[in-house]
Amino acid sequence: MTGEPLTADPPLRGAQGRVDDSAVLRSSLDEPERFGEIFDAYFAEIHGYAARRLGPDAASDVAAQTFLEAFRGRARYDASRAAVRTWLFGIATNVIGKHRRAEVRGLRARARLEVVERAGGHADRVDDRVSAQGLRGRLAGAIAALSDGDRDVLLLVALADLNHQEVAAALDIPYGTVGSRLNRARRKVRAALGGTNPMRDLEDDHG
Repeated sequence: MTGEPLTADPPLRGAQGRVDDSAVLRSSLDEPERFGEIFDAYFAEIHGYAARRLGPDAASDVAAQTFLEAFRGRARYDASRAAVRTWLFGIATNVIGKHRRAEVRGLRARARLEVVERAGGHADRVDDRVSAQGLRGRLAGAIAALSDGDRDVLLLVALADLNHQEVAAALDIPYGTVGSRLNRARRKVRAALGGTNPMRDLEDDHG
């Protein structure tokens, strides 16, 4: 991997005792049943991410495949590069990548649905709208038109709430590539939505 070196992500689940995720994962190499702790902690999040991208019908299969691949590849997990949560979202995004055509078809179908748009304020921010309302209407159409790489970056920020460093680790791409893809996605979505500025400053909030 090229680009800026990545350091370990800060703990994102301190209140839930998730700081020791990497230790649990290491322990699961000798005690496989301990992987269930990782599954219990993150299955709902990964399932929700998959559901918002591919719809509820595919979400269970994607989530199950994500954790199966994580279990099989847990010996290769590098805690110095990413938190376990970030690593799991990277695996989930790769699994979703096997359903690209279905995702784009679904987004285009949702774009054809009539949606009542609220005017102004937070309703015009892509990440807030994706999180609160899902991918619908013109927003869905705009996201369907993005390249696969740009879509992955945008949706990891908007749906998984990953920052630039975490997205870089999840997708195994340089840190600077995350910013360029996100900026390009923002411009294209803004243009598709009529030239308004629907994104909050993600570089300040997540960079």
